[in-house]
Amino acid sequence: PTPKSERIKAVPLGGKTHRQLLLKVNWNLTKPFLNKMSDLENALVTIIETFHKYSGNDGDKLKLKKADLKNLINNELSNFIGDLKDPETLDKLMESLDTDGDTECDFQEFVAFISMVTTACHGFFVQKDE
Repeated sequence: PTPKSERIKAVPLGGKTHRQLLLKVNWNLTKPFLNKMSDLENALVTIIETFHKYSGNDGDKLKLKKADLKNLINNELSNFIGDLKDPETLDKLMESLDTDGDTECDFQEFVAFISMVTTACHGFFVQKDE
C-alpha cells in the first residue's frame, strides 16, 4: 500500500454546505499516482483538463466564453448532445448556466452542466438496460 503521507489528499475547506464541499487537492502528489488512479479519478482529471483546454481563449483563463462552450460541446460532447449550431439554443444554454451573471461559464457552472448531461445519460442508459 501507498504510505499515507504520499497519497493524494483532498481536505475540506471551511464553509461547507449541503450543496457544496470545497476540496483542496494536493496536485504535486498526483504525478506518481496517475497510473494508479481509479476510473472515476481519471474521469475527474479529464473533466478538469477538458475545461482548461477550452477556457481562456479570449480572456479569463478560468472561464468559458460562449464560443468556448460551443467549441467544447461540439468537439467533446457531440455524441451525446450533437453539434450545437443554433445561436438561440447556445444563448439559452449559456443563460441557464451563468448563475453569477457575468456572461461566462466558470468551472463550477461547467460542472453543473456536466452533472446535468451525466444525469440525462444515466436515465437513458438505465431505461435502455431495462
